[in-house]
Amino acid sequence: MDLILKYFPNLTAVQKKQFEQLQELYLFWNAQINVISRKDTDEFYERHVLHSLGIAKIMEFTSGSSVLDIGTGGGFPGIPLAILFPDVQFHLVDSIGKKIKVVNEVTQALGLKNVRATHARAEEIKEQFDFIVSRAVTAMPAFLLWTKGKFLKESKNSLPNGILYLKGGDLKEEMSPVKYPYKIHSLQTVFSGEFFETKAVVYVDTSV
Repeated sequence: MDLILKYFPNLTAVQKKQFEQLQELYLFWNAQINVISRKDTDEFYERHVLHSLGIAKIMEFTSGSSVLDIGTGGGFPGIPLAILFPDVQFHLVDSIGKKIKVVNEVTQALGLKNVRATHARAEEIKEQFDFIVSRAVTAMPAFLLWTKGKFLKESKNSLPNGILYLKGGDLKEEMSPVKYPYKIHSLQTVFSGEFFETKAVVYVDTSV
């Protein structure tokens, strides 16, 4: 929790409590349904919560925005972002039903009113959103196909509507076929620690 407060010092009492509950909830559910790597549980706040919140350092969603989290797994990056942005609506989607069960249980335990979760493939979601977020579920060219037609036309945030994608490693080759404007934001510039040295948030402007 100290790690979260270091980078997000202005949390409300409710948000602090929700973030504090996360580790215990995930340890409980992970013992039953494997949603996060067992070797990562000791570094839970760095590798799952803070990593997810890297998106918030690039984009501070305005009140009333809508965000789709594709391939959310057990709820990352969607749940940490939903705690941080209680006035933003999050729709978390995964093709594995057991993982969505964990998302629903965690959401309920935290009392989050701005999260809904759906057991579905990305292609089955027919709604439109301001932003789509995800954490390294596939290569960007394939991911772009999953997001087609899912963006609202009008932008109400500081960045035009598009994708905010958590990825690691050298992204030059992966991004070379992408025709949309994009920017790679290194998380090393906002968070300290070895884990973030190769991590980035890729923003893709799909409004053009």
